[in-house]
Amino acid sequence: MDGTVVAFGNWLQNRSFALAVSTSDWAYPWIQATHFTGLTLWIGTTFAIDLSFLGVGNDFQTPLQIFDALLVWNWLGFCIAVTGGFLLFSASAATYLINPAFITKLGFLIPVALTLHILIQRRARDWGSQPDTPRAARIAASVELLFWISVVTAAVAIPYFD
Repeated sequence: MDGTVVAFGNWLQNRSFALAVSTSDWAYPWIQATHFTGLTLWIGTTFAIDLSFLGVGNDFQTPLQIFDALLVWNWLGFCIAVTGGFLLFSASAATYLINPAFITKLGFLIPVALTLHILIQRRARDWGSQPDTPRAARIAASVELLFWISVVTAAVAIPYFD
């Protein structure tokens, strides 16, 4: 790994807020629980929206109705997950930056969070208001679900590479 990246990790994990997280008996577990709560909201609402574009659960609500009902919760989960994730990362940044599972997780997470997820949200109103879900919506939803499964799988593997 590039020395500059590791140096950045060392710098970050020695900031006062990162040291407070890593040295406290209660801060790390509390932030981790908060992070998992945010992930549950973010990924859970994302799965519900994507599955609706794939035709699952559309007997009572259209994909557009599901999208409208869950959008605020989705972004709330995103904000909580990112804040908690950054604080957890900062506590051991140098270690995470050389962890292959963490790098793999980010490799899937960044395209999902910044590209595909936002694309789906921008197009959801158009896709969800049509009588038949467009093929592009089904493909995008399937790919996003696959990426999320990859993110979770890589995240679970992180401790095994310490």
